[in-house]
This record gives sequence, C-alpha cells and structure tokens, in this order.
Amino acid sequence: MPAELSRLDLLESEAVHLIREVVAEFDRPALLFSGGKDSAVLLRLAEKALAPAPIPFPVLHVDTGHNFEEVLHFRDRRAAELGVRLVVASVQDSIDAGRVAEPQGKGASRNRAQTTTLLDAITEHRFDALFGGARRDEERARAKERMLSFRDAFGQWDPRNQRPELWNLYNGMINPGENVRAFPLSNWTERDVWAYVEREDVALPSLYFAHNRKVFERDGMLLADSPFLPRDPGEQLVERSVRFRTVGDMTCTGAVPSTATTVPEVIAEIAATRVSERGQTRADDRTSAAAMEDRKREGYF
Repeated sequence: MPAELSRLDLLESEAVHLIREVVAEFDRPALLFSGGKDSAVLLRLAEKALAPAPIPFPVLHVDTGHNFEEVLHFRDRRAAELGVRLVVASVQDSIDAGRVAEPQGKGASRNRAQTTTLLDAITEHRFDALFGGARRDEERARAKERMLSFRDAFGQWDPRNQRPELWNLYNGMINPGENVRAFPLSNWTERDVWAYVEREDVALPSLYFAHNRKVFERDGMLLADSPFLPRDPGEQLVERSVRFRTVGDMTCTGAVPSTATTVPEVIAEIAATRVSERGQTRADDRTSAAAMEDRKREGYF
C-alpha cells in the first residue's frame, strides 16, 4: 500500500512540477531572489526539481539600495554556494540614469521604484518567465493570480484577463515582448514555508530570528535604525529583542518583538499570531487594501 503523502509533500510536488514546466516551456527564465525566506525556499525547490543538474537559470535581485546588510551577504553567499549566476538590477542606477525619481517625504520608500528597474532588467536580459515567491495568504491581490500569471508587453497584469488553469495544465504560450510570473508557492502559507524550512534545513538570513536591535516605533510598527530612515522628533531609539517576518526595503519593513531563536520557536510564534506578515511588518502595504494590486498592474512583481 503506497504511503500517504503529507501536506508538505503535496505542496512540494506541485511546486516542483511547475518549475519543471516553466524550464521546459520557456527560453530564458530567472528566479526573483530577495534573500528572504520565500525565495530561499524557492531555491531549494529548484535544486530538487532539477537535480542532479545544476540550476540552469540565473537569480535576479532588484536591489533598492536600502536593503539590510545581512540579507545582501546571505544573497551573495547562497548564489556562490549553488554556483548560480546572480543578476543584480539596481534602483540607484535607475535613479542616476533618470529613469525614476527618488521618492521624497515622510514614509518615502523605493519599493515602488523597483517596477521600472525590474522591467528594464527583463528587457535587457530578455527574460520570458520569472519565478516569484508570492503566496496567496499574503494579501488580497496575490489571491487573484494564477500559478502562471501573465504580463503584457508593457509589463502590466490584468486580473480580469487570465487564462484558466485546469487541473495541472499550464499554458505557457506568449507573444514576443510578453512574459510570465510563475508562483510555485501559490498554495503555501507562512506556516508551510517555515515547516519546509525546518524539514529541509533551509538556510535563512539571521534577521528571521530574535536578536537585539535598535528600533523606533512609527504608526504601530518597529522600524530599524537606519541611515535611510530619518526619525521624527519624539521617535526615540530603544534596543529590543526583535525578529523580522519578512525582509525588504529597510524604510518600510518592520520588526516584531520576539524571543524566537530557533525554527520551532518561530513556528510556535506564528501559530499564535492573528495578523498577516505584511499587515504587521510592511508599511507600504498598509496604505490601502489595494496597494499591492495597484503596483502589480503597473508591472510590479
């Protein structure tokens, strides 16, 4: 009698199948790699999907220039360990070239400026498919996407014009200039990702575990002390034991109070929370319920 597959086994199988389909159907795929837990899991899935061959596509990081140093070191180390080509698309280069304007004012973040940088990198390297670590439990716009999410020649996503995905059949037919985002983690949750990290012993940046850091409170979030984030009068620095549930631009990524220093402790902590990771830690997604969807329509991840 065959052994019953666990939930993680089923999720892994679905993700591996999609990765193999994309590699088979597209000419120039790449993997969007932020250095965060979801992209770290994606790399592990790509390893398993294509073993014993090495990962045949590059990893692409859209660097805002305002990243945590721990994440950049982790990114470089993992790319070197796996022997994959790392392509870094710089938002600062886009600003210097006059392609985008430097965001100004309180709460300014380069996250939205990543759109132009990403689309320019797609054009320069002729990528026709990008693996992303989006999960449907993150926020509403993610839940509207298919496993293969199509972008038109302008890089835009139209949620009303998506191809059906019947069973596990994925339609990768695109016209010149169009491209696809592939989301192998679509049906995963944050807890699934952490359970997989535990099972597969996936390496992660140290930011995901409790550590002492100087932070200040703004709009109910704990933001890290950073040269990119001027404090207002009254925003006092305090040293707290914190960790990050997600990583991104330092100007809009908040920490959470935590004493979890191991993966099992993080899993227990997540099980007890009732707030999504983006709702708790991403200032740029708090502006409106449609913040992410607006950016995705413009060509964002």
